[in-house]
Amino acid sequence: MTPPAYGPGLAVVCVTYSPGESLGEFLTSLDKATTRPYRVVLADNGSVDGAPEAAAAADERVELLRIGENVGYGAAANRAVAGLPADVGWVLVANPDIVCGPGALDALLAAGERWPRAGSLGPLIRTGGDVYPSARLQPSLGRGLGHALFAAVWPANPWTRSYRQEGAVAERAAGWLSGSCVLLRREAWESVDGFDPRYFMYFEDVDLGDRLGHAGWLNVYVPDAEVVHTGGHATERDAPTSARMLAEHHRSAYRFLADRYRGARWAPLRVALRAGLGLRARTGVRASP
Repeated sequence: MTPPAYGPGLAVVCVTYSPGESLGEFLTSLDKATTRPYRVVLADNGSVDGAPEAAAAADERVELLRIGENVGYGAAANRAVAGLPADVGWVLVANPDIVCGPGALDALLAAGERWPRAGSLGPLIRTGGDVYPSARLQPSLGRGLGHALFAAVWPANPWTRSYRQEGAVAERAAGWLSGSCVLLRREAWESVDGFDPRYFMYFEDVDLGDRLGHAGWLNVYVPDAEVVHTGGHATERDAPTSARMLAEHHRSAYRFLADRYRGARWAPLRVALRAGLGLRARTGVRASP
């Protein structure tokens, strides 16, 4: 079946889970981030703070999609994108704790025109004033394991430096882009069926970048577009939530690697990965993905 031809329209999908005041700051920043008309869909995973409802009531461009339960970041984004009309060819998927810089979204869209095979485009992301390494190589077995084993105790190790690509602040193709703020060409998104819903949180963006690459698309880093990631509000509220996210991080890391090393030949490796990641989860150690 021939995929539908998508128009030039722009939509923003924001996955919410009791986002608090950060949601308003994000929505306000969009007006300075682009000169183009846009619509916003809040894919709400069961907020109880009233922030998504208030945002939808205050702006007719904002639609609230009540999912009713916390299905995870990728699955919620998938549902929101699936409901967009065919005139929307570009979708920004973002956390509510993002503040877009002036012209940031227009810079991403312009790069999409320069890179016709760009399936995803990511901005430069600042956290606390520092540039976050949001455009990385894919975590190959050697590079990924080296990073996982040593990043927490030896941050400057060669595997982590290679994987994170921290010094490469230039427009370029990357292995994957941070899902906290990423512009997606809808044709590319649909060609790989969006995020894999098996990832509740973490690695859904790594997996998407990998599958886009295998489908012939590029993941393009656009540092001329800048945003600020103000923090993971929903996961910082209490220890049980943080503990759950730590476990989910390691579960997702195992899923990503196990999917790529399937079959009887790689069974011993999968056993070792599960044991090692399980130990790291129990001891509270997590390197960034």
